[in-house]
Amino acid sequence: MSESPRVPGNAVEPLVPHATDNRVCRITLNRPETLNALTPDQRERLIDLLAEASADAAVGAVVLTGTGRGFCAGADLRGAGTTGDRIPGDVARMLRLGAQRLISAVLDCEKPVIAAVNGTAAGLGAHLAFACDLVLAAESARFVEVFVRRGLVPDGGGAYLLPRLIGPQRAKELMFFGDALTAADAERLGLVNRVVPDAELEKTARAWAERLAAGPTRALALTKQLVNAALDSDRAASFAAEAAAQEINMTTRDAQEGVASFVERRSPVYRGR
Repeated sequence: MSESPRVPGNAVEPLVPHATDNRVCRITLNRPETLNALTPDQRERLIDLLAEASADAAVGAVVLTGTGRGFCAGADLRGAGTTGDRIPGDVARMLRLGAQRLISAVLDCEKPVIAAVNGTAAGLGAHLAFACDLVLAAESARFVEVFVRRGLVPDGGGAYLLPRLIGPQRAKELMFFGDALTAADAERLGLVNRVVPDAELEKTARAWAERLAAGPTRALALTKQLVNAALDSDRAASFAAEAAAQEINMTTRDAQEGVASFVERRSPVYRGR
């Protein structure tokens, strides 16, 4: 299986428009005619943008969404071949360097990432949403573990993410049958934080992101790191990581401001440092 050739970075920009306003970086998948199926170039641009958001002091939170009727229909398979000569390890290598890097970029982003799921989220697109720290879904959103329908094994971290979110039995049910999951059912299972009317999705995502962006940036980053790591750690390791994170965080100005504002009985003003 091979991927289509890369195009210059600026050529993919219209397909992944992004802007930062009021410390919120909004990243949009913009191929509505394909339900925002991800090309290799879009995937690489997303990885770059998430890394940039981590390092940018002007960014306090990220919103990831799509245009049209789809959040993301998964990887665009039209640029990949399923026949022809392959060297053993090609497929595994492609996943490690592709879909798995994308999911890791979301999990490792040092800023809170909100998925604003505006429509269909299928395959890798569903896993992209589930990797985010918070998931808002429009009432019209649908989540589909589409892999079994194509005779494929789930990729993009699905077998890692879903059991941790909803348990192994529920995860297997979704992956074995590949049935579409409504936004309401996804919320009931715990895959979605909140379902909102379609017309309110953007406004709600903006409100959540601005609230996070006004918070203590390093404390949020360390909290995200602790929670994600705790899923794979025993109690001793988690407690040690918690103590180390607290030690690091107490050196930040925001932590000092938080304590001072409590003592002085006023609202804190965080600066993201």
